[in-house]
Amino acid sequence: MRVIGIDPGLRNLGWGIIDVDGPRMRHVANGICHSDPTGTLAARLLELHVQLTRVMQDFAPQSAAVEQTFVNKDAVATLKLGSARGIALLVPAQAGLVVGEYAPNAVKKAVVGVGKAAKEQVDHMVRMQLPGVQIAGPDAADALAIAICHAFHSQSARSMAIVGGAR
Repeated sequence: MRVIGIDPGLRNLGWGIIDVDGPRMRHVANGICHSDPTGTLAARLLELHVQLTRVMQDFAPQSAAVEQTFVNKDAVATLKLGSARGIALLVPAQAGLVVGEYAPNAVKKAVVGVGKAAKEQVDHMVRMQLPGVQIAGPDAADALAIAICHAFHSQSARSMAIVGGAR
């Protein structure tokens, strides 16, 4: 199964793609979609949509996951991040994928083992789980972590379905 993880952001939207075969994971690609901070919100969202759509077309993932947004003290910033998150949800949905959503602490717990792990710990564990990976930046590392988290949760759900069906 090919999984794309997406870390939403208006300026930098990280993405990471892994192939999952049972317990084995292999890095496919990662990167960051950028929007021009001087552009209007609509123009920036369009830039992200076009770039993420191209990633989806180029790599044809079969499953997708997006990090949930936390509420910020700055309401305007939260709304803008929510708009970028909308693009992160829309593009895979347009490709016909069901999109998993994970809280940041769930991603950290799945990848590091601790829900309050630092970004450096997440980056380190992503590199450990995907040997030889060259990460495009912190947003891409977070996106790969989201993909890994989704792979773990998907495998657990499949295992539970098998166990539940065997009764």
